[in-house]
Amino acid sequence: MQENNKTNSFTKLLDRLQEDSWQLELLVSAFAIFGLFYALEPITYQLQAAAFDNNQVFLIFFIVVNFSIKILIFNLILHLVFRGLWIGSLGLRYVFGDIDFDKLSYSERFTKYLKRNIGSFDNYIKKLENFCSVIFAISFLLVFYISAFFIINSILILFQTPIEDGLVPIVRIVFVIFALGVVLTFIDFVTHGLLKKNKWIAKIYFPFYRIFSLLTLSFLYRPLVYNLLDNKYGRRISLGLIPFYLLIYVGFNLYYQKSNFITVESTQTSSSHVSNGANYEDVIETSSSPFIREFAIQSKVITEPYIKVIIPLNTKIEDALMEFNPKLKPEVDKRGLHFRSGVSFFSQAAPIDNFSEEYLATFQNKYRFKIDSKTYHPSFIITNTKGELGFESYIGAQDLPEGKHVIELQSLKRRDSDSLVSIRKVPFWYYGD
Repeated sequence: MQENNKTNSFTKLLDRLQEDSWQLELLVSAFAIFGLFYALEPITYQLQAAAFDNNQVFLIFFIVVNFSIKILIFNLILHLVFRGLWIGSLGLRYVFGDIDFDKLSYSERFTKYLKRNIGSFDNYIKKLENFCSVIFAISFLLVFYISAFFIINSILILFQTPIEDGLVPIVRIVFVIFALGVVLTFIDFVTHGLLKKNKWIAKIYFPFYRIFSLLTLSFLYRPLVYNLLDNKYGRRISLGLIPFYLLIYVGFNLYYQKSNFITVESTQTSSSHVSNGANYEDVIETSSSPFIREFAIQSKVITEPYIKVIIPLNTKIEDALMEFNPKLKPEVDKRGLHFRSGVSFFSQAAPIDNFSEEYLATFQNKYRFKIDSKTYHPSFIITNTKGELGFESYIGAQDLPEGKHVIELQSLKRRDSDSLVSIRKVPFWYYGD
């Protein structure tokens, strides 16, 4: 009897909270929209950094987060608009009461049509209330879906990491089973539980369901999903939002083409006839995307008697160096994610070892610059600017005539060959003091 009283009291509490939940929804939506707009810029920056470092796990994570933030902003703004409409409807109902179609003096045909399709004003308010509540729940359910998507993609990327030859058959079997589970889970998700309905298919799918329930963390939000799917109205709204998400994706990728001859894509990288800001240090410093493309010089217009060149370090360059000089290939590849304790910031700097000197010498041997028709082989040093590693050198510019020039980064194909490959050309103007 005491347990029943507790249950009834809790049910009444939930009913009371349900009636007043709109106030909490408005507060959460407003603060969430404000925070999400501010989060877009740093997330975009981290996405560009992951692309620059060729970090596949972080790249997928920030792509998913970036698109998800845009979807959440759309959902929550939609919720605020309709919740505002709901509040306005309540105020209108208090002032004017229900709709009196007879006072409108429309023809009988229109009056019957409007009564049948619009109904009472209270019914309209109820529909708005239901729509707002469902939209609000779906918005935060998306956060869990995003987490699940990232976890599954990260596991798929882990299967691509190098392993010992003896483990290859085992890993392949595990990969096939995992991939089958991903396909089955996706089909079940898209079809709203179709694989759970057939007796025999459900037996096959059940082990995958249990495993992927843990991997995707769906045990945390499953009651919310099933409460949404057991109602036709909830399923209708869920499916109806999909076209809007596609429109969001299309909308954020639309741009206006200004010319038949010059495109946005053709100006993404510098060449003899194109200058991109990612190759000029003074532009990069004031840009929201401070990442160097292939190499950078100090400015588009150089007045100093020297040209400063910076080549950023990334995995592609290091892979090329190890292929150029096989002695550099380590027994264990240390590249990847590592934990750095706070103590390491105050510890004494480790001196550069012979192995690192061989690394720098290989870089020195592989890369060179060409200005117009003259080749330069400057001495490089390793540089660390705000945590970004790279190589830096200077080329004298006193002998250059005033006007336009083109500096070109070149690389040797092989160690035993003089054949050079052009990596990037960057135009600049020299006007000495």
